[in-house]
Amino acid sequence: MKLSACLALFALAASADAFAPITNGAPKATSTALFGGVGIWYSSSTGNTETVADYIASAAGGLDYNDIGDATTEEIEGADALIVGAPTWHTGADEQRSGTSWDEWLYDTLPSLNMDGKKVAVFGVGDQQSYTDNFCDAAGELYDLLSAKGCKIYGLTSTEGYDHQASKAIVEGDKFCGLMCDEDNQYDLSEGRAQSWIAQLKDEGFF
Repeated sequence: MKLSACLALFALAASADAFAPITNGAPKATSTALFGGVGIWYSSSTGNTETVADYIASAAGGLDYNDIGDATTEEIEGADALIVGAPTWHTGADEQRSGTSWDEWLYDTLPSLNMDGKKVAVFGVGDQQSYTDNFCDAAGELYDLLSAKGCKIYGLTSTEGYDHQASKAIVEGDKFCGLMCDEDNQYDLSEGRAQSWIAQLKDEGFF
């Protein structure tokens, strides 16, 4: 091969390398609570609500999720949509039903936020057998207070397939205010329910 041809090939290779992506040592992109404009916020007492949050995040394609106690005003008001979830710990209570960070956030932080028109989807975790009269009551509290702030609630679901006596999470007569899961008695259904719910939210235009 002639020297001029070799030099041309060398120059071409160097030029190609100059435009190749640099990976070694470069910072990797990480997901955030606002990935895709949707924030997933929850709080958990025993870890069950975090488990369901993980199912939801995976079904939605890899969203991140964080404890509401760590949320900033900018993260909440800046999100296009919010998926929020809570357990029910203070059974029978009219207020502060979750026994988690939600109790303080709902009554101390939410009142000062601009939430008008915000898309919101609610999920709850409860125990239908041990607390059959208060199944997922805290999810109903999320629904009530966020609705009162002008949020538009998506993702209401059927009460069929559950076995409880009463729930403050029931709205419009016969619907849950969102996705309800029971990690104590129906843990084998939670992941599938989360997947179906995310599909429903997509159909409703939530994402």
